[in-house]
Amino acid sequence: MINVGILGFGTVGSGTAKILLENRDILEERLGFKINLKRIADLDIKRDRGIKIPKGVLTTDANLVLNDPDIHIVVELMGGIRPAKDFILKAIMNGKHVVTANKALLATEGTDIFDAAARVGVEVGFEAAVAGAIPIIKVMRESLVANRIKAVYGIINGTCNYILTKMTYEDVEFADALKEAQKLGYAEADPTLDIEGIDSAHKLTILATLAYGIPLSFNQVHVEGISRISSLDIAFASELGYKLKLLAITKESDGKIELRVHPTMLPKDYLIAKVDGPFNAVYVDGDAAGSTLYYGRGAGSVPTGSAVVGDIADIARNIRMNAVGRVPIPTKISSGAGIKKIDDIVSMYYFRFSALDKPGVLSKISGILGNYNISIASVIQKGRKVGEAVPLVVLSHEAKEKDVRKAIVEIDRLPVVMDKTVFIRVEGRQES
Repeated sequence: MINVGILGFGTVGSGTAKILLENRDILEERLGFKINLKRIADLDIKRDRGIKIPKGVLTTDANLVLNDPDIHIVVELMGGIRPAKDFILKAIMNGKHVVTANKALLATEGTDIFDAAARVGVEVGFEAAVAGAIPIIKVMRESLVANRIKAVYGIINGTCNYILTKMTYEDVEFADALKEAQKLGYAEADPTLDIEGIDSAHKLTILATLAYGIPLSFNQVHVEGISRISSLDIAFASELGYKLKLLAITKESDGKIELRVHPTMLPKDYLIAKVDGPFNAVYVDGDAAGSTLYYGRGAGSVPTGSAVVGDIADIARNIRMNAVGRVPIPTKISSGAGIKKIDDIVSMYYFRFSALDKPGVLSKISGILGNYNISIASVIQKGRKVGEAVPLVVLSHEAKEKDVRKAIVEIDRLPVVMDKTVFIRVEGRQES
């Protein structure tokens, strides 16, 4: 029998406990031994979570989990940095294996945790830290172990995906879509971490380390959120054959690793572009496996709890078979590749200029773009209002980001341009 202790009895903690208790027979049948939920520690043990917890399991004292010699696996589901990190390190020092869903902690402090676990010789499971029920961590660490990863693209925040989906199909603005997401429980009362791309950046940091053997590099991720996205841009994207998604991207180019999270236009017929609502998807391109796509629920009590229990089961198997360390913890840096600055990336771009409707405007704008080696693939201009500002939309061929930024500064100074230019990066087919 393998004993488990949980720290944190909130959304994911209650989902994990529910699975361990209600599916214990299935787990025992499939594993060949029992997983026993011995203790749950939380500051609030009075509130009803809708789960029948055996007597003596709940406690307000985390040390009853951390110091119990009979507990093999400590599951940290508290969230936040402190005291979660302190509890995890204490568990490790006590020789306990750890499972966590704490992507913010791993992205920012994970090196300390992984190094401590490697020194002591215990496992750290973190499947639930990225994309909820989607087993993308196992895929990256095990299933695609023989592949050189060329690129990873992820829709890994369900809140943002729900908001953009609602804006796309119901022609509503960001603020209204956010209110609906909050009403349905897809967005927090303070949605900043989600809508500004920070949550996606935490997850991307972990995926990039697994894909490329680089140090955890959260502070070097270029991050943009969706709060400035307009339904107007979503409509123009659709007319051009694209859908707008908050995309987390890591790929190797010119011997460096790109790490970026931002709104991105994707061709409508791409499978990942079809992922709507609160769902997540991760596309991985490997040199041997080719293109693979992983889809499912990226959050929620029971879906994320499923990923946590998957880690518990893996570690329990390793303990029973004396195979701890079978899948190495990502501590050894195998790549000397640096992080590519956002100014140096190459992409296609969507531009929306607010320009006066008068002769010669397009030629002035296109002339500046040309001066910075930005060639035009297509143009849309609608709503003729002679002498007034109208949207002028341009889709470019591939260009360097630093050139794009310089061109926009110059264009926005033109007397015929009445507002700041909107630009959105485009991934997918190069327009001919």
